[in-house]
Amino acid sequence: MLVAIGWFGAPRHRASATGDGEPIGLFTTLPILWAEAGDIGALIDPQQAPHWARAELARRGPITALDTLAGPGGAKPGGAQPGGSGSPLSALHRLVVAQPRPLSGAENVALDAWVRGGGRLLLIADPALTEDSAFPIGDPRRPQVTVLLSPILARWGLELQFDQTQRFGPVVMRAMGVAVPTNLAGRFVRRGASHCRLWAAGLAATCAIGQGQVTALADAAVLERDDPAGTRQQALSQLLDRALAAR
Repeated sequence: MLVAIGWFGAPRHRASATGDGEPIGLFTTLPILWAEAGDIGALIDPQQAPHWARAELARRGPITALDTLAGPGGAKPGGAQPGGSGSPLSALHRLVVAQPRPLSGAENVALDAWVRGGGRLLLIADPALTEDSAFPIGDPRRPQVTVLLSPILARWGLELQFDQTQRFGPVVMRAMGVAVPTNLAGRFVRRGASHCRLWAAGLAATCAIGQGQVTALADAAVLERDDPAGTRQQALSQLLDRALAAR
């Protein structure tokens, strides 16, 4: 299923150069589009302050919320790519995947084909999510605590690792010229004949995949709701510009 969303409360900025108002897909378990809530009434409460990242995405174009990356029949030849048919990704050229649930085999195939067909992907994959949640571990409404994306990462020549000896706490790391807020970050390593470049000791990776490009970040602290100084918003804005701009 996909839902195009126009945010009434979003500020009216000029569209970013990353897409000139074209739709941007979002596939995530993080409470970016809707606040964490125990019932529908609280979920749609207009008094709930929206997540700042929602407006940052919306100013680049209408947000298309995705709950799957593959069509009912799975990936079809020529369908899982920009301009094709048979996949929820077919109408998109830009996609943000942030701390997703595990992908099915069909979704792995569809996402890979979409990128190779020219898609631009910002992937935020955290092996140890640090932001607290209103829901307990095991509750399906809780954001994915540990991202599980080994099949698609291996397909792109990457492996996501995590150093369990790290100390908990915020650390700002510079990757791709961006000051990125992190906390218990993972790291990417290249495997095989990878067409990827690593940044900041593997905190980030940029990969040329077919006609498309993947920009991957091994930590999701940049998307935490608490951002009084706007440093997370600034970092996300710069990451979006770098990841989704035309190649």
